[in-house]
Amino acid sequence: MIDHLPVLLIAVPILSALLILLAGWYDRRFCYPISLITILLQFGAAIAILLEVMREGTIRYHLGGWAPPLGIELVIDSFNGFILAVILFLSAATVVYARRSVEKEIDPEKRISFYVLFQLLVTGLVGMTITGDIFNLYVFLEISSIATYTLIASARRPRSYVASFNYLVLGSIAAGFILLGIGNLYVATGTLNMADLALLLPASYGLATVHTAFLFLLIGFSIKVAFFPLHLWLPDAYTEAPSAVTVLISTVMAKVSVYALFRIVFTVFTTAYVIDTFAVTGFILFIATVAIIAGAVLAIAQNDLKRMLAYSSISQIGYIMFALGVANQLALEGGLLHILGHAVMKGCLFMVAGLIIYRMGTSQLSDLKGVAKTMPISCAAFALAGASMIGIPPTIGFMSKYYLVLGAFEAGQWIYAAVLLVGSLLAAGYIWRFIEIAYFGDHHSEDRRPAPAREGPVSMLVPMVALALLCLFLGVFVEVVMEAVRPAAMLLLGGA
Repeated sequence: MIDHLPVLLIAVPILSALLILLAGWYDRRFCYPISLITILLQFGAAIAILLEVMREGTIRYHLGGWAPPLGIELVIDSFNGFILAVILFLSAATVVYARRSVEKEIDPEKRISFYVLFQLLVTGLVGMTITGDIFNLYVFLEISSIATYTLIASARRPRSYVASFNYLVLGSIAAGFILLGIGNLYVATGTLNMADLALLLPASYGLATVHTAFLFLLIGFSIKVAFFPLHLWLPDAYTEAPSAVTVLISTVMAKVSVYALFRIVFTVFTTAYVIDTFAVTGFILFIATVAIIAGAVLAIAQNDLKRMLAYSSISQIGYIMFALGVANQLALEGGLLHILGHAVMKGCLFMVAGLIIYRMGTSQLSDLKGVAKTMPISCAAFALAGASMIGIPPTIGFMSKYYLVLGAFEAGQWIYAAVLLVGSLLAAGYIWRFIEIAYFGDHHSEDRRPAPAREGPVSMLVPMVALALLCLFLGVFVEVVMEAVRPAAMLLLGGA
């Protein structure tokens, strides 16, 4: 059964999306449980696959029995097995959180299509993660992107349509770059299988076609990742989307785009190309450090909680790209660890923002004075996840930054290592803004009576608290996570 799980991870949710549509026409109350059960089953399958990969090695599945390079191949190794488990865990947490949030923010007549698109978004991201064919990676990217554009526009706010359209325009530009890059690779090698590309490309490293392909792919995926300064779509998209959609795209979609970029850079082109033939790592490292600082500064300047967290994502993406720029074992371990850590941290923080919107109808910081008195659990969760975002030990945020700093030291990049510390200090600035307002904002208020607690529904609280606690537990028991991270980093540095 394990051998067939890769294709079932794609086939079952596609059928589930159709079932949600059909069942929703009969009674829309069936939509949520079908989506929940499907994603939980996918998460269980992802854990089984990851354990099998760690025990037995890479799993390959040839669709239709056709072997590559002629056929389409699904491949799960230690790298994408780890990413698959991360994204489906966050998807499961998000779908648990989503039910009451969707009831509050999505019109009843839109809920059937919402859950259909939600399921297709997760399916597209899973397909991007496990495909071994670079053109099919593009196909699944477009499936997930189209679903995302529509989900952002599903909010009741008019500004969500503008945010969705902006993302559509920039996302289409990114897709165009990616497709042109793939076309150039096919012209140079005659194959679309990623393992085959890695074998054939070294003979063509000197061709302008290959250099052009690399630049197109790098630009395209940098837009999708929201790598500074190609981040212009992200603040509005994260701010104006429904809360559940913001949680999903900020944790899952962003991480899969990072995965795709890492897969192409390290597996298709290999370190020999990006370090020796077409040296680009130094430039990426410089831009990553700029992103870390610029994103944090922009976050501090915001007056809306969701928008502040959106800009902080630009800074945190800089940490992950920092690992690509350093490109050694320790830095990549830190980068992969930060993919997990940032997904958990940012998922928790956006869930808190969604709960505040659910209860108070606003995410403007000026309207949240003393909110910790009425929502103590949510604010405590924010404080714990925020401590991890800053990098306070022993949280997962501290551990990922620790490995990044070690990697920078090993590469002799002392100045860049110092920038990581500056970024953490700036993160303390925007996290403390909310803490100060939530806990001390009504210090001078004449009404000293304790306000009654008005936390959100249990279905929204449980995943939020679980992610907050994971920020601590993953840091304390980081060696358990490193059992999956170390082989993944070694695989990347070993190329195909």
